[in-house]
Amino acid sequence: MYSVLRSILFCLPAETSHNLSLGSVWLMQKLGLSRLFAKPMVSSPLTVMGIEFPNAVGLAAGLDKDAKYINGLSALGFGFIEVGTVTPKAQAGNPQPRMFRLPEAEAIINRMGFNNLGLEHLLEQVKASGFKGVLGINIGKNKDTPAEHAVDDYLIGLRAVYSFASYVTVNLSSPNTPGLRDLQFGQPLIDLLAALKKAQLELAEKYGRYVPMAVKIAPDMAEDDIRRVAEVFVEQGIDGVIATNTTIARDAVAGLRHCDEMGGLSGLPVRDSSTTVIRILADALQGRLPIIGVGGISDGASAVEKIAAGASLVQIYTGFIYRGPALIAEAANAIANRDAA
Repeated sequence: MYSVLRSILFCLPAETSHNLSLGSVWLMQKLGLSRLFAKPMVSSPLTVMGIEFPNAVGLAAGLDKDAKYINGLSALGFGFIEVGTVTPKAQAGNPQPRMFRLPEAEAIINRMGFNNLGLEHLLEQVKASGFKGVLGINIGKNKDTPAEHAVDDYLIGLRAVYSFASYVTVNLSSPNTPGLRDLQFGQPLIDLLAALKKAQLELAEKYGRYVPMAVKIAPDMAEDDIRRVAEVFVEQGIDGVIATNTTIARDAVAGLRHCDEMGGLSGLPVRDSSTTVIRILADALQGRLPIIGVGGISDGASAVEKIAAGASLVQIYTGFIYRGPALIAEAANAIANRDAA
């Protein structure tokens, strides 16, 4: 059924079909029809970052930026949903077109630019949803906020979403906000995380509840940089790392239509680089904090590959667009069966 729907949607511009698909997910949930697309999966709860997840497969940030579709997406079988990236102020993002399919490679290039309706709107949606599952909220900085003041935006975001989130993700790795990736390195990273950690502990005391904080990194780092970042995460008391965001590399899609579009590349072409980052992180961290693996997961085998490399959980996005809801159960069952073996 999904393959027929996809063939229709893929006739439309990528962002148009993206919005129509999410609207359909919302409508199916309202009509009680999500079960027509959701596939059976084994019960496979696990605890990561002190949180119990129904299964190991989550939705990566970026699909539901404004938290409009939490219940509909959850009804498809995701073990957890991550919404955002949300910025303190609403922003339109980059001019359209800004999303491009590369179907031959089961890939997408996007330069959305953190388009979202802002913190206040996102939190209204979260409250209205009444969602009781595991919810990650991904925070970022506004495009017009200078890098030297980025910490202010992240602190605003953390304080606003803290009491609504199961965990908070600090997005330092989108290639579509100028200067953002520079925050992943050296003293800027240390200063940012130190400020966020201080605020996190203050919020935990205020609300009587500790909400874990993860950092999302890029797949385009050298091995030495990955290892240094891992040590900083441990030193600063970060609770988890999400590896990885989209890549700026184009070698894997050279010659394909849209391959030269600016933005971040996701899907199958980032599978190997993401897994390599996870493997290096796992070696550097030695279990001191968990890894959430994302990038190029298109079937059960590629989900298990991330777990074998050192991830505790996985997230999907582009594979979900190409494969549909069946991928959720396939990945969750493959991971559960591996763990049971």
